[in-house]
Amino acid sequence: MNGDTTGAIRAMDGDFSPRGGRCVDLVLRTVGERTTDVALELAIKHLRPNRVYIVDNVRPFWFAVDEMLRIGHERASHVVYLDADCLILEDLRPFLDANELAFVDCLVQDPFRGRVACGVHITRTDVVERMRRMEPPRDHIPWMLRPESTRRSLALRGIQDSVQYRGAHILHDHFQHYDHIFAKIALRELRSRTEATRPAFEAAMARWGEGADYDIARTAVAHARAHVPHGAPPPAVQQYIESLPDLAYREVRAMNLPKRPALTMREVRRAGERIRGVRGEGVGKRKVFGLGLPRTGTRSLRMALHLIGYDVAHYPIDQSSWDTLARGDGRFPLLDHYDGLADVITVPCFRELDALHAGAKFVLTVRDKKSWLTSIEKHWRDHSASVSPGRERDGRGAALMEIQRYVQAAVYGCHEFDAERLSRVYDEHLAAVRDHFHGRPGDLLELDIAGGEGWDELAPFLDSGAPADSFPRVGLQPQTADEKHELAPGHPGQRL
Repeated sequence: MNGDTTGAIRAMDGDFSPRGGRCVDLVLRTVGERTTDVALELAIKHLRPNRVYIVDNVRPFWFAVDEMLRIGHERASHVVYLDADCLILEDLRPFLDANELAFVDCLVQDPFRGRVACGVHITRTDVVERMRRMEPPRDHIPWMLRPESTRRSLALRGIQDSVQYRGAHILHDHFQHYDHIFAKIALRELRSRTEATRPAFEAAMARWGEGADYDIARTAVAHARAHVPHGAPPPAVQQYIESLPDLAYREVRAMNLPKRPALTMREVRRAGERIRGVRGEGVGKRKVFGLGLPRTGTRSLRMALHLIGYDVAHYPIDQSSWDTLARGDGRFPLLDHYDGLADVITVPCFRELDALHAGAKFVLTVRDKKSWLTSIEKHWRDHSASVSPGRERDGRGAALMEIQRYVQAAVYGCHEFDAERLSRVYDEHLAAVRDHFHGRPGDLLELDIAGGEGWDELAPFLDSGAPADSFPRVGLQPQTADEKHELAPGHPGQRL
């Protein structure tokens, strides 16, 4: 690993927080992006942080992650890590004051990849502390490609099992220097070499238009493929990543492109106005709720809804949601900031959610029952809530375990896998949902994602066009013909 490092971290003078607001720190990471000054100005305006730290030209990125985790965040409840290629165009302070989740990734608008989670990470300080204490697997390629997210994923274990995404009016990777575009897209090519990530990147590339930015992006992809073939050993991958800034500068210089002028706020505002319609407005939009049991495609549904423009929370573990579950009234405070929910926590209170949110849409994900029982048994074995709360866990982990046990009791009536009982629970849940929405065509969609259904059913149900991206199928394998006939009565995917 290259031992040459650069840059420094500095703290800005001043406290920009509102009176009575939660203590939130901002850490801005920059390697000289063309948008750095504007990004900082907009972040201070729309985040109003208590303290601001600038991670200035600290390279390579793994070293920048090490260094930023040494920053002390006393008194802060959360830290917003912001890349200097992100331009925040809406007020996020109300969300920061209300948010209790351990980690939230913001969805941004990227000219090369569309609507993606990138560049703005809201992290609770107990997770930051866990990240600081962890020694990552530095000889593994996944860590080399994603040193921050790999560390954070390890730190979130036992605290928050599902990443939460929240959309915001944020521009990512607009207006960048040409050599920065080259370096980022070359790295994106390396990061997109898995079965899960390759289709999305290929679909994004197919939508690229004309112009210098896209020409450079295509050149960067070709360069990465030529110089780092699939299966390259970890040292070669790491060497290429750490040499990217110099490589990008040389490659772009050879293209004889004109230097870009300083960025103006007017350019940013005009671009923001052009793409505002790409995402729907969050607060006030009709809600969408997924009513499927776990392992029926709830994560796939959540990702599909994000692609369409609905930001739904997936199994949120926070005190306010726990209090709502305990009351049983369906009044989740996070719905002030999210477009809906898509997981098992909707199951005990779907009737209350229907009563509270006029015009809401409900999606019941279903699956061949035999396949579902096999999957749920493995899920329970891997994520057993029958372990005593607090065992080998800190206080946050014990709280997560308590919520898991509560949900299992409320939904299944047991903490141990029982095929006969869960089979009955599956049938009774489908019957209860169908009975509740009987005679209300257009309010409920049954969707068999594991069986191959997707955009053709979901997009018309939500009066939306289908995205160019393939329908996400997270952890689901297509069913065989023999499995499909065992679905519970009722055609999965029909509108009731």
